[in-house]
Amino acid sequence: MHYAKIENNIVTNVIVAEVEFFDTFVDDSPGEWLQTSYNTHGGKHTDGDTPLRKNYAGVGYTYDSVRDAFIAPQPYPSWTLVEDTCLWESPVAMPTDDKMYTWDEDTTSWVEVTE
Repeated sequence: MHYAKIENNIVTNVIVAEVEFFDTFVDDSPGEWLQTSYNTHGGKHTDGDTPLRKNYAGVGYTYDSVRDAFIAPQPYPSWTLVEDTCLWESPVAMPTDDKMYTWDEDTTSWVEVTE
């Protein structure tokens, strides 16, 4: 199982621990440990199990206790948070052809990677 250390609503560490050993894990530093699921993304579990806290936690993510969700840092100022998934969404959908794209915040558009 995976656990995320939360300090001031920010994930500062993520570890793997067996459930029976985690209960004896000694960490007296400030913060709280919460379980996170490696198979949870956008509020769905890849194996069909119950999703846990919307997304797998990463260092630097925010833990929102009201949503009970781990939320990645906002990648660009123009992107908005989708409430159902707690994932960030660009204001323009990325093209779905077989080309590679990168986001250009200045033009708020996807630009084809040609190199």
